[in-house]
Amino acid sequence: MAPELRLSLQQPDGRHRAVLARHRVARWLRATLEAPAEITVRIVDEAEARALNQGYRRRDYATNVLTFDYQREPVVVADLVLCAPVVAREAREQRKPLEAHYAHLLVHGALHAQGWDHLRAAEARRMEALETRLLAALGYADPYVPR
Repeated sequence: MAPELRLSLQQPDGRHRAVLARHRVARWLRATLEAPAEITVRIVDEAEARALNQGYRRRDYATNVLTFDYQREPVVVADLVLCAPVVAREAREQRKPLEAHYAHLLVHGALHAQGWDHLRAAEARRMEALETRLLAALGYADPYVPR
């Protein structure tokens, strides 16, 4: 049984509201969680994503997903911020369904919130392998195989 999830889904940039139905986002996150969690998922435009990336990571561009993890035990507490225009552009460029790309980025962000990282090659291989297994269980193709 999946751990309990308290989900806040914020979509001020509502262009992908149909793809990001609450039940779907919750399913993707629950598949990833190893502990109970309180997660806010916020879908933003490029201006907000760029401001957050600049403010917190000192990188002056909008990125696809940012993870803000505040607590890991006994409950995972995190915010996952996804930039709708960047996600859509990447999905088109990578020839992936938009839904599959969002699922991948939410799984990726939720893993970061639980302490996973990919700064070193060995860490990246382990994290990517786990993402691939989780996404396969959810019915999605390997996100790291070029299309």
